[in-house]
Amino acid sequence: MVTFETVMEIKILHKQGMSSRAIAKKLGISRNTVKRYLKAKSELPEYSPRPRATSVLDEHRNYIRMRIQDAHPYKIPATVIEREIREQGYGGGMTVLREYIRSLAVTAPPEPVVRFETSPGQQMQVDWGTMRHGKTPLHAFVAVLGYSRMLYIEFTDNMRYETLESCHRNAFTFFGGVPREVLFDNMKTVVLERDAYQPGRHRFHPSLWQFGKEMGFTPRLCRPFRPQTKGKVERMVQYAPE
Repeated sequence: MVTFETVMEIKILHKQGMSSRAIAKKLGISRNTVKRYLKAKSELPEYSPRPRATSVLDEHRNYIRMRIQDAHPYKIPATVIEREIREQGYGGGMTVLREYIRSLAVTAPPEPVVRFETSPGQQMQVDWGTMRHGKTPLHAFVAVLGYSRMLYIEFTDNMRYETLESCHRNAFTFFGGVPREVLFDNMKTVVLERDAYQPGRHRFHPSLWQFGKEMGFTPRLCRPFRPQTKGKVERMVQYAPE
């Protein structure tokens, strides 16, 4: 399924200089799909009508099993799978679906902790820190370049999306350029639904995609419970009050 997020990522990667072949390989879609959306003026994906199937879970078991196997070791929320199979004709309830998903659960050993590094110009990590609460709040926007650890801090009285975007522009000016991707935490002004389409394919705020397209960066979310992926900026947020 080609989502709005996929279309925006196609356009952003193209703006970064990536070829249609490379974009198709990175996103796991065909070159023709990439070319079609690069030529299209609209950023809304074109969907073909899907045939409706009977509402029996047995007809969807193979699809569900393959989705879960492909995503391992990550977990797909049952609500995401439900939405996908309902588009294919499923008319049953959530209880039987959750029971089947639990029956497919695989116990995996814990992942080893690995130091997370990025190449020059690849990534900027951002986060908010709150210095003061109450009627006159004070917040700190913190941005850190993944490779050099170069730091930018800006103090604000709110954490609204418009403020977040303004802080990004100021950070890009300060750093003298725009990274290929910006790594966020679960900010409400950034992510509408984590793993909305599949593991790692999140539903971001549409304004963020437009901003990313304008500036030439791809928004990313750090993995939950994996502090090393965003540890640089979180350490700086802890230091900011000092």
